[in-house]
Amino acid sequence: MFPYGKTAANAVAAMSYLAECHGDPPRKVNSAEIARERGISKALVAKILTILSQAGLVAGSPGPGGGYYLARDPGDICLFDIIEHFERTGQPVSCPFGPDWCGNNAPCPLHDRILELDQQVQAFLRGNRLSAFSHGNGPAKKREISHV
Repeated sequence: MFPYGKTAANAVAAMSYLAECHGDPPRKVNSAEIARERGISKALVAKILTILSQAGLVAGSPGPGGGYYLARDPGDICLFDIIEHFERTGQPVSCPFGPDWCGNNAPCPLHDRILELDQQVQAFLRGNRLSAFSHGNGPAKKREISHV
């Protein structure tokens, strides 16, 4: 279960593929390959890569032999670094009882547990790096991801 929208999930999928291809030197891949390997439309992959390129997470080179690659080491990119460009992060958690409950009245019965869950998700996103997918120049085998 991924707590964010489909575009954010697809961005993580695209970046995980780039991490799989990361090496010295990194293998450059085109958006069609990423789309095929991750089951995402080529147009969506291109849009995601454009956003992540503007954020400094992805680099690319045009022409024959060109393609996309991680702009930083996979160990330096956490899942939060990706998600923050596609989701509203750092916003107050919405109360399930409506916007006029928490903050205006006593906290709702779920308030503390919702805040705790949000903190766990944030810790998970910040604690997991793309290096979990990286082993250099090929598709990754099953990798361990930390659980919070």
